[in-house]
Amino acid sequence: MKILWVFAHPDRRSLGGSLMTEGLRTLDALGHEHRTSDLYGMGWKAVVDADDFGDAPLDRRLFVGPEQERAYNDRTLSEDVRREQEKIAWADTLVFQFPLWWFGPPAILKGWFDRVLVQGFGFGIKGPDGRTLRYGDGGLAGKRALVVTSVGARESGFGPRGIHGQLDQVLFPLLHGTFWYTGMAALPPFVVFGADRLTDAGYARGVARLRERLRALPTTEPLPFHEENGGAYDDDLVLRPELAPGMSGLGVHS
Repeated sequence: MKILWVFAHPDRRSLGGSLMTEGLRTLDALGHEHRTSDLYGMGWKAVVDADDFGDAPLDRRLFVGPEQERAYNDRTLSEDVRREQEKIAWADTLVFQFPLWWFGPPAILKGWFDRVLVQGFGFGIKGPDGRTLRYGDGGLAGKRALVVTSVGARESGFGPRGIHGQLDQVLFPLLHGTFWYTGMAALPPFVVFGADRLTDAGYARGVARLRERLRALPTTEPLPFHEENGGAYDDDLVLRPELAPGMSGLGVHS
C-alpha cells in the first residue's frame, strides 16, 4: 500500500507524535510505502487567499472555487499546494492524525483541506451526464481515509447517550462531508480517549491497538455511507423513505 500520513500537532514529542512514530514503524515493518505531511513542521499556511492562485487578477472579486479550478488546470497553484496534491495522487490511503480540539481538527488541518482539495481536483468534477460527482464519487474516488485522533474526555462521554455526542456524529463533517464528498471511503476512526490522563499502561494499549488497526488496513471495511448517485436519494437529494424509515438526522446516511 501507499500511505500518506498527514499530521497536525504542534509538538512531535506529544502523545500524537509518539503514536505517529509507532505507526510509521508499523507501516515499515508491514512493507507499506509511506510519505508524511507534518503540517506544523512544514509551516503550513492555513488560509486560502489570492496568493494560492499565482496570477489571479487583482481587479475583480475572488471567487474561490472557479479560481481554484482555473489555477489547477493552468498549473499555477502555489507550489506547496501542488506538492500536497502530488502526494495525494500517489497514495491509495490517507491517514489524518490530529488531537480533537473544539470537536474538530485543528485549524491548520482545516486549512490543508481548504487549500489542497481544490475545485477540479477534490470536488466540482462532472460526470458524462453532467451531474456532479460527489458523495462516493469524484476526484478522490478509490482512495481510503483513516482518522487517528486523541481526545481528553473519557470514552463514555462520546457514547450513544454521552454528553459530548456520539463520536461518529461529531466527526461526521469530516468523515462524510470531506472524505465521502470527495469520493474517499471513510474507515472507522481510531481514537485514544482520556489522552490527558493516559498512563504508561494506557499508552502501551493504545500503541498495540494502533498497530493492529494498521495491520488490518488493507481489509478494513469502510463506513457504509450511501452514494449520492447510487439510487438512495431522490432528485431533491433527500434520502428515499424506504431507507431508514421513520428516522432522521445524520445516522440515516449510512
